[in-house]
Amino acid sequence: MNKSDYINLPGISLIVLLVSICFADCKKTENPIKYPLGTFPDTIINISDINSPYDDYNTALYQVGQTLPIIFSSNRKSSGGQFDLEQASVSYNFDQTTGVFGFGSKMTTDVFLDKLIGKAITPGNDFGPYRLFSTVDGFEYLLLSSVNSSGNLDFFYLKNQPVSGSFLPDVSGPYPIKLMNTSFDDAYICFNFDQDTAYFSSNKDGNFDIFYLTKSADMDLTSWFNLDYAQPARVDSINSAYDDKCPFIYKQIMVFTSNRPGGLGGYDLYYSILKDGKWNSPVNLGPRINTSFDEYRPVLGYDRNFTNKFLMFSSNRPGGKGGFDLYFTGVTFSSK
Repeated sequence: MNKSDYINLPGISLIVLLVSICFADCKKTENPIKYPLGTFPDTIINISDINSPYDDYNTALYQVGQTLPIIFSSNRKSSGGQFDLEQASVSYNFDQTTGVFGFGSKMTTDVFLDKLIGKAITPGNDFGPYRLFSTVDGFEYLLLSSVNSSGNLDFFYLKNQPVSGSFLPDVSGPYPIKLMNTSFDDAYICFNFDQDTAYFSSNKDGNFDIFYLTKSADMDLTSWFNLDYAQPARVDSINSAYDDKCPFIYKQIMVFTSNRPGGLGGYDLYYSILKDGKWNSPVNLGPRINTSFDEYRPVLGYDRNFTNKFLMFSSNRPGGKGGFDLYFTGVTFSSK
């Protein structure tokens, strides 16, 4: 009998099958994620689904995931006359397999935002909305500047408990911010990341400058806003002999607008970095963002799943729907 006659053929087949399965299981599957982090594009996106032939600017962000509810000023309802607040949203996505960035926008009819905006609208022009959640008193605040009976801009605030499910909280206000209002134009308020310092613009000394006021960490915003007027400090490292206004701060970065010489024309957007407790000399955001027309009211946003930040701003450059339009783009800042 040949030696091969003793081989158990079914057993051999089983071994081959098991070895094949082992190799199949051990073979590494290719990871479909080629781009773990997204990047906001450096192209300038006209938010055309929100913009109108009139002036649309002064955006307030209130970030929730990848859909961003926004409130902005527009004179569309009065066909170019009075500025009131409008609501909309922008959204974005990033495909981790292809690296493709997607962007969308639309006007919205959120029930609570309708309620909030309805309370905020005044007989005069309403500008510079800014929303925040106070970690001290647990209220949401909407801050804005409105033209008073004397024709000057004053700060006002509204407050409400956070929206929870179908619960629509009451909104109180608008109330004047006594701490900051003058007989001149006071506008474009924002807070630093710790909410212990407010930055804003005022032309109380002639041209518009950027000022700041600090508060104790444990004082709630309502109590602070209702204190007697306090003389603010000027951010000397940023201000010029021209108009510097619309500050917006994200952590250690301030963006603002200025018509100082040396820019591309009109109002340009600038940024400054806070280092060792002092804002460094402003840097022009350059020709990718600025034009010979006016760039206005910059707002910064951040998403931990992206390598850079995004910037929303207003501009009356050609190519939009008319007047000031809202724009969106990615930005990276140098710390030097």
